[in-house]
Amino acid sequence: MSAPVLIEFLPWPEIAELRDEGAGMLLLPLGATEQHGPHLPVNTDTVIATRVCEYASSVTGTPLLPPLSYTVSSGHTAKWPGTFSLTHEALIETVGSIAEWAAKTGWSKLLLVNSHFGNDASLRVAVEKIRLEFPGSLQIGLKHTFQLSQSIWDYFISDAEDLHANRAETDLLLHLAPETVRMEAVEDDPDRTAGTVFSYPVAQTSLNGVTGSPSLGNAERGARLFTEMGNALAELIESASSEQPPLEPSHWDCLLKNTTRTNL
Repeated sequence: MSAPVLIEFLPWPEIAELRDEGAGMLLLPLGATEQHGPHLPVNTDTVIATRVCEYASSVTGTPLLPPLSYTVSSGHTAKWPGTFSLTHEALIETVGSIAEWAAKTGWSKLLLVNSHFGNDASLRVAVEKIRLEFPGSLQIGLKHTFQLSQSIWDYFISDAEDLHANRAETDLLLHLAPETVRMEAVEDDPDRTAGTVFSYPVAQTSLNGVTGSPSLGNAERGARLFTEMGNALAELIESASSEQPPLEPSHWDCLLKNTTRTNL
């Protein structure tokens, strides 16, 4: 396995070579800066997204953009310090701007790799807008690290479907950044959302910012989970590197004729 390809540490001529010699694909990891209970650091989601992308980059050689660590965490409210959130609109605009610059500088594929569930709605809107903005020039996709396979997702929700700072995330941080984990302070808190009809911010569902059983966290299990996530992402990247629209451009030339820059 080679070292990950980190765009931020390279000069532009080397970046141009990567673009021209590879599949023209970039990875953009998205995390968050938000409370993760009394035992995990506020960069938990960013660490997971970045390290999984680095693993996949090491396997595939796909270049990795610097991670977005300020995203949409407003659902965690201001009850617990450590949360710093963008608005939904700001994240949509930010991802749209990054996509625009990727297209302008010759990249043909951008894969968003997200580790924070609260980003899902905004990122899906961003993808919807970007795919119509750059038809034929930039392919855009979104994958969540916790849903890279069914078995990964099953494990993530095994102690809480409305998971946060739970067993799986604690497993991963005990493996990836054990010096940042405070297991002596860990507190479990059950999922209270089963059977609910409406959606609630975390302050209305959790006593301590946790949803799940992080006390069960285990570093060895975290290592196995991380490897499974990294390999799953690498497989997706290998498949995506040669993927093209299912239909030939002659079937969707209306998109090319009507494409105009909108407010992303």
